[in-house]
Amino acid sequence: MRAYGRRHRRWSRRNPQPLLLVPDEPLLIAGLAAIGRALFRYRSGLAPITSGLVLEVAGLLLHHKQPGAWPMVAVLATLAALAAGLRGWPWGLIRLEERAYAASVTVVAGGWLAAATAIGPGRGPLPTALLSAVVVLGVPWWAHRRRRARVRVDRVVRAWPDLAEAIGLDGSRVMSAVVDTWGWRARMKLRPGHSVADVIARVPAIESALGTRPGAVRVEQDPAHAGRCTMRVVAIDPHAGAIPWPGPSARSLADPIELGVFEDATTVRVPLLRRHVLIGGTTDSGKSGVLNVVLGNLAACSDVVLWGIDLKGGMELRPWSSCLARLATTSAEATQLLADAVAILDARAHASGRDNTRVWEPTPTAPALVIVIDEYAELADTAPAAVGHAESIARRGRAVAVDLLTATQRPTQKAMGGGALRSQMSVRVCLRVRERRDVDLILDKGMLAAGWHAHTLDGPGKFYVLADGHNQPRRARGYLVTDEHVRETAARYADQRPDLDPLSRAAIEHQPRALEPPTTIADDPEQALLTALAHAPDDGLTVPELIDATGMRRTWVYDRLQALAAAGDARQVTRGRWRA
Repeated sequence: MRAYGRRHRRWSRRNPQPLLLVPDEPLLIAGLAAIGRALFRYRSGLAPITSGLVLEVAGLLLHHKQPGAWPMVAVLATLAALAAGLRGWPWGLIRLEERAYAASVTVVAGGWLAAATAIGPGRGPLPTALLSAVVVLGVPWWAHRRRRARVRVDRVVRAWPDLAEAIGLDGSRVMSAVVDTWGWRARMKLRPGHSVADVIARVPAIESALGTRPGAVRVEQDPAHAGRCTMRVVAIDPHAGAIPWPGPSARSLADPIELGVFEDATTVRVPLLRRHVLIGGTTDSGKSGVLNVVLGNLAACSDVVLWGIDLKGGMELRPWSSCLARLATTSAEATQLLADAVAILDARAHASGRDNTRVWEPTPTAPALVIVIDEYAELADTAPAAVGHAESIARRGRAVAVDLLTATQRPTQKAMGGGALRSQMSVRVCLRVRERRDVDLILDKGMLAAGWHAHTLDGPGKFYVLADGHNQPRRARGYLVTDEHVRETAARYADQRPDLDPLSRAAIEHQPRALEPPTTIADDPEQALLTALAHAPDDGLTVPELIDATGMRRTWVYDRLQALAAAGDARQVTRGRWRA
């Protein structure tokens, strides 16, 4: 017997018996609870059946309590149907198909309830009509993508704790989730010690855990709490197709300009008054499209004079030539144009100081001056003197309404780094770039790590904008401006363009023209330097201007200036300006 007991204990240890868990509450209550949990889990799919049961009970109660109230029921149902069909109230429906479905359901439900109130819900053919309505009107509900998306989102919310632990965001939780037209968004609370930077760094892992397409997840910082953020999942790309340009949205430089549309269908509105603009992006990224949107709006403004620099022979800006007061297509013309702009800047600054005014308010009689430079990198390579003028405008031009609008397809360190130009650009539009580091070159240092992933933009015209009121990395797509749009807009506003004010025109007339080195001394840089210094204006010439006059390098010019100054043949009028 003892041996049998020992063998039985060894067998029991090797073959453990399953445990039967008996709940504390009666089996009937446990079964009802399980059924309730299942009904709640599938509540979205059972909504038509639940609505039918509610109507049956309401009709029964109204028939026994208030059978004469059926006209009031019919009137209320009609008003509710009108509200749902015209305004989408109270569900906030936007699409016409959804509003029509809501109105149809309201009419059918209200009509049946009025009839049930009058004659009773059990009187034929009301039961058959209710059953048929539940089936017929339930089919669109069951097939609707937003309802199915809502179910999927609920499942993600329930599974998020496990997903978060798998991707390194353990302790975070979803506070709320909302389904929209293109996907869904959720407000998240992070574990203490985590920030939105941790979530941004794990965006690829989040996309893998959710099973979305690459680039579908967006993360935005909650401005009111450092430990919260908004995660948006774009299941369907709203920017897959082009968005036609609706036409100019501004009539004054003080009006914000509409560049395009964000992914949530809101308009990208950017102010340009007293702001320099930088548009950067690689080839075929849509830079010209964004530039045309800005030019189309500025052409409609009655308080802006437009000048243009296009060193590609005018390929980009010549279609707007009827709206441009000046268009420079060579390095010499560009240098002279920017020198005239600096003269206007100086004259306006002097007048503002004399009149004790801090800013120049643009009006049709005293308009602002906006200089559009297409492909700024080309200007930097071929006209060093022009770069000095551009940097002077970038530093001092905003207060007197002399602004720069620059665009480049090569966001290299040479073109975008250094100097005052890049640091003074308060509006930056970044289209698709080839390398990750180019994001920081166009926008600013640290923007790539903050979620401004312009290298992942997958279509022309898609961009990020960094400006006042746009400090979160939100993707947008610019309007599509066709050649026909350009021709119509330029022809429409060509006769309405303002002229420069008398003060600015006088400043240009007194501005010395650029020196043209005589061909007889082209091979003698020493003589070219002496001639340039001898013909220099009272305020002298800058070193970049002397480089253009001699054709020599900067170090050679500096060495010769120091030697001439030591010999008494040249002097420095002000810092950076020389004359004989």
